[in-house]
Amino acid sequence: MHLYLHIPFCRQACHYCDFHFSTNTSRKEEMVQAICREIIAQKDYLNGAELQTIYFGGGTPSLLKDAEIDSIIDAIGAHHSIASHAEITLEANPEDLTTEYCQMIASKGINRLSIGIQSFHEKNLVLMNRNHQASDSIQAIKNAQEAGINNISIDLIYGIPENSPDDLNEDLAKATSLGVQHISAYSLTVEPKTVFGVQKKKGAFTEILDAEMAKAFTQVREYLEAAGFEGYETSNFAKEGHYSIHNTSYWQQEPYLGIGPSAHSFNGHSRQWNVSNNAKYLAEGHLLAEMEELSPADQLNEYIMVRLRTKWGINLVEVRERFHKMEQEYPEKELQSWMAQGYARLEGENLILVNEGKLIADRLSSDIFVV
Repeated sequence: MHLYLHIPFCRQACHYCDFHFSTNTSRKEEMVQAICREIIAQKDYLNGAELQTIYFGGGTPSLLKDAEIDSIIDAIGAHHSIASHAEITLEANPEDLTTEYCQMIASKGINRLSIGIQSFHEKNLVLMNRNHQASDSIQAIKNAQEAGINNISIDLIYGIPENSPDDLNEDLAKATSLGVQHISAYSLTVEPKTVFGVQKKKGAFTEILDAEMAKAFTQVREYLEAAGFEGYETSNFAKEGHYSIHNTSYWQQEPYLGIGPSAHSFNGHSRQWNVSNNAKYLAEGHLLAEMEELSPADQLNEYIMVRLRTKWGINLVEVRERFHKMEQEYPEKELQSWMAQGYARLEGENLILVNEGKLIADRLSSDIFVV
C-alpha cells in the first residue's frame, strides 16, 4: 500500500507546468494542518495495510520547513503502520537543497529525492522559467549525497525548441556523470492552460515536429541505456535495484491513498480525487472529493494503458480472461499486427512494446480498449 501527499505550492510558475499549485505560500502552515486532518480522516482507506512507500509530491515539497515535515510524518506514523524498509520520497527543486536542508530531511527518514533539474543549459532554464541555475543542480546533488541520501532521481525535459542533438547529449552526459541512480526524462508537452499553451495560441511558441520528438526520444533511450540505466517505463530509467517503488505501484495498479488538494486515490475498484482548489480544500478538505466506480472495462483499459508503457507489458492470459468475461472478441488480430509491424515482441505470456511501439503507445492502447 502506498501514500501520496500533494504539497500545492511553488515559488514561481514554470511555463510548461499543468499540475495544481499556487505561488501564494501565505497559507502553507494552514495547508499542512489540513493535510494532517485528512490523514486522520482517511486513515481507514487502506484497511490498515502497512505502507511500503510515502511520496511528497507537488508543487514543490522542498518548500516545507522542518516543523511542517515533522507534523506530516507524525500524523502518518500515528495512523498508519510504516514498513521499516519504506521508500520515502521528497520532490525538490535544486535551489532548496542546501547542505542543512539535506541533512534535515535525511534525519527524518526521507531516503529518496526526486530533483526537478529539467536541463543543465541556462538558455533552457530561462525559457522554462525555472528558479535555479545549472550550478545549483550540481551542488544540490552533491549536498544530498554528502547527507547520506543515495537514492536520487533527477528530471530532465527533452524536445525543447531550438535545442540540437548535441545540446541534448550534453544534458544526458552531465546527468549520468553525477552518480544519480534514476533519471526521469519527459518530452516537452504543451498544455492549453500553461504559459507555453497561451503563447502557442498566440503564435509566440512553436513545438518541435513529431518526427523530431521521436528522434529525441530514441536518443534519450539509447544514451541512457548505454550508460547503464534500464528503461523500465517509457519515461523512467534506473540503475539496477533503483526503480521508483512508488511510481511502479501505479503502473502495477496497487492501491494508494492520495492526500491534499487535487490528490487521487485508488483502491482497486474505484478512484477518487480531491478538489483542485486550495481555499476550498482548506475549508472542507476531502469532503469535496469526487469518486468514480470503475467498471470491469475501465479496469482493463487502465491496465492496458499503464502496463504497455512498462518493461513488463501486458499479460495475455489476464487480458484474454477479462475480454472473455465481458463476452467481447479477444484482440488477437491487433496484437499479431503489432508484432508483424515491429512494434512489440512476445516474452512468454507478456506482450512488450519495443522502442518503435513506445513512440505510439497511446494509439496502440486505444486500438484494443474495451468500449
